[in-house]
Amino acid sequence: MIIRRYLVKQVVSTSLVVIALLTLIMMGGRLIKYFGVAAQGRLDVSILFSIIGYRLPEFLTLILPLGFFIGLMLVFGRLYVDHEMAVLNGSGVSRHQLGRLLIPITVVFLAVQAVLMIWMSPWGIRQFEALTTNQAVRTGFDLVRPKEFISSGPYTIYAGDLSEDRRNLKDVFFYQRAEKADKPDVMILAKEATRVEVANETASIVDLVEGRRYEIFPGQPKYTQAEFQSYRLRLESDSEAKFESAEVEALPISKLWSNRDDAVVASELGWRIFVPFSLIVALALALALSEVSPRQGRYLKLFPALLIFASLIVALMAVKTRVSKDEMGIAAYPLVLAVYGIAAALFSRKQKLAPKIKKRIQQVRS
Repeated sequence: MIIRRYLVKQVVSTSLVVIALLTLIMMGGRLIKYFGVAAQGRLDVSILFSIIGYRLPEFLTLILPLGFFIGLMLVFGRLYVDHEMAVLNGSGVSRHQLGRLLIPITVVFLAVQAVLMIWMSPWGIRQFEALTTNQAVRTGFDLVRPKEFISSGPYTIYAGDLSEDRRNLKDVFFYQRAEKADKPDVMILAKEATRVEVANETASIVDLVEGRRYEIFPGQPKYTQAEFQSYRLRLESDSEAKFESAEVEALPISKLWSNRDDAVVASELGWRIFVPFSLIVALALALALSEVSPRQGRYLKLFPALLIFASLIVALMAVKTRVSKDEMGIAAYPLVLAVYGIAAALFSRKQKLAPKIKKRIQQVRS
């Protein structure tokens, strides 16, 4: 049908533009964050875009429903403003019939969303965590820049000079803050330091030459001092520098299903299964909320409608949190979708319901 092809073309092109724009905005902010981490020396620049690629499916799981809904609102709004909806209605084609014509493309978007949430996003999170664990997070002497004090977690390091391969340092100052109140802080001064490569070792190993080691007790008038000719220093990876781990989000759907009795796993399982159906609700809401007069403009109801659809996503997130705390069952997901679906049906019948409600109110008052 010509009308279906026309609508599908408009919805797909508009939605893809909106999705691309939202992705650029969200990933741009994340990219700036990673550039900052790379500038501090804690992230290898060569894997920067690999990280962005692995995180992309995770972001698309939220961007795609929102972009699809905005695309629908813009297309239907333009139909009203350009009087195309009036022509279609005059030809016997109602907006509900237009909605039925868009069901196949909505199912396609739903399938893409399901693939992203069930397979692509968990796979991307697993790859991201493996990449950052193996080579992205760097601490200790990897951060050192000549003649600058560098802080990394409990460590503060200074080097007067640094070789090009970052293995040899001169005029080294090292300070380690104590993890417990009853333990001393450690300060080391050394003439030279050399990085030592140890297989299967995540910490930084450094051999110091010709120096002194001080143990200082903050707030107490005492310290210990020791001179050394050679001293090996081991720096653990900074836990604060690591990226947040999302173990449940990274699990494949098979493991989630086999452990569905656990509340946290059940919340993630319900999230992946039911959130894609928000695209069906998006179609219903767009049909109901996009009606405008030509004088009002196509953007008049976009922001209020966007808030309503955003509240659906927020409600689903809230359900996920409650289910993970075992305060709700997994059935809360379809319940929320059903509530918004009913609200969309009521919005679509407002022209018929509003006069009846007004008449009933007048009868009650009289």
